[in-house]
Amino acid sequence: VFSKIFSHEALESYLPKIQLVIKDTLRAWSSNPESINVYHEAQKLTFRMAIRVLLGFRIPDEELGRLFEVYQQFVENVFSLPMDLPFSGYRRGIRARETLQKGLEKAIQEKLQNTQGKDYADALDILIESGKEHGKELTMQELKDGTLELIFAAYATTASASTSLIMQLLKHPRVLEKLREELRSKGILHNGCICEGSLRLDNINSLHYLDCVIKEVLRLFTPISGGYRTVLQTFELDGFQIPKGWSVMYSIRDTHDTAPVFKDVDVFDPDRFGQGRSEDKDGRFHYLPFGGGVRTCLGKHLAKLFLKALAIELASTSRFELATRTFPKITLVPVVHPVDGLKVKFFGLDSNQNEILTGTDAMLGATV
Repeated sequence: VFSKIFSHEALESYLPKIQLVIKDTLRAWSSNPESINVYHEAQKLTFRMAIRVLLGFRIPDEELGRLFEVYQQFVENVFSLPMDLPFSGYRRGIRARETLQKGLEKAIQEKLQNTQGKDYADALDILIESGKEHGKELTMQELKDGTLELIFAAYATTASASTSLIMQLLKHPRVLEKLREELRSKGILHNGCICEGSLRLDNINSLHYLDCVIKEVLRLFTPISGGYRTVLQTFELDGFQIPKGWSVMYSIRDTHDTAPVFKDVDVFDPDRFGQGRSEDKDGRFHYLPFGGGVRTCLGKHLAKLFLKALAIELASTSRFELATRTFPKITLVPVVHPVDGLKVKFFGLDSNQNEILTGTDAMLGATV
C-alpha cells in the first residue's frame, strides 16, 4: 500500500497541493515584521503538509494550530522513560496521544462523510481503498494508527532537512544564484516569477543542479544518525562474529563522514554530485540518507519532492537574511537542527508578495 501512496502518479497529484502550502507559508513568513524561528516554522509547515496534502483533512487553521501543539507535545515525550507518574514526560505523552487521536478521529469521520469536490486520491484514500481491495475494511483505530504513522514519517526529518536547506542557501549565496540560473534556463523562472504551469513532476526531475543541492544537504546534514536491523544470519565483520538474532545499528552520519568517495567531506559542495564527478555513484552504501537495502525509507521520493519544491519557491519568490550575527551551532538530537532554531528575516520580492493570500486555504479546501 505504501508503494501506491508514494508512487509517481501519487506524487504528481500531491505536487500542486504541496506548492500551495509552501507558497502560503512563505508569504506568511515574508509578511512577519520580525525574524522567524525557521526550525519551529518548518515543523509547522511539514505538519500542515501532512494534514492538508497527505491526509486531505479540511481542518480550520485555528484548530490545526491547536492540533500541532498537541502533536509537538506527543513527539517531545514519545521517547520518555515509561514511568507512569503524575507530571512525568510519559504521562504527558500519553495524554497528548489521547487528545491527538480524538482530533484525528473527528477529522477522519468528516472526511469519510464528505467526499465531494476531490480531484485527487490522497494517502489516506489509498490506505482505505487498499483495505477494501484486500477484503478488509479498516477499523477506526487502524485508520488513526495509519494516519499518525504518516504524519510522523512526514514531520520531523523533513522539517530538519528544510531548515538545513535554508541555512545552506544563506551561507552560500552563489549556490542560490546558480539555482536561479537553472530555473531561468529551464523556463520556470521569468522576470522574478514562476511561470504558470511550469512546475510539473517531470520538469522538477529535470533540474540537475537542484537535485545536487538537495543531495548535498542530505549528505552533510542527514536528519537521523542511523538505523537498526536484526541479524538474520550469523556473519563476520572485520574479524568479529555477529550472531543471528542480535540487533545492530548502522550509522548514516559516520558513513557519510568516512566514505572514501567523498572529497573534502566537511565542505558544502553540490557539484560533487554533478555529471563530471558523481561521487554518490561509486559503491552501493557510501551515500544513504534514507537508509539502505530493502528497508530503505519508503517516503524518500516525497521528502525530496517537498525539499525541491521548497528550494524552488525560496529561489523564486523570497529574499531572506540571517537575523543573528553568527550562524548557530548544530545539535544532532533528536534530529539535526540549529540550537536556536535559526533566526531568519524573510522579505517578499515586492509589495504584492508581502500580502498573505487568505484564499489559499479555500483553494486547498476545494481540491482536497
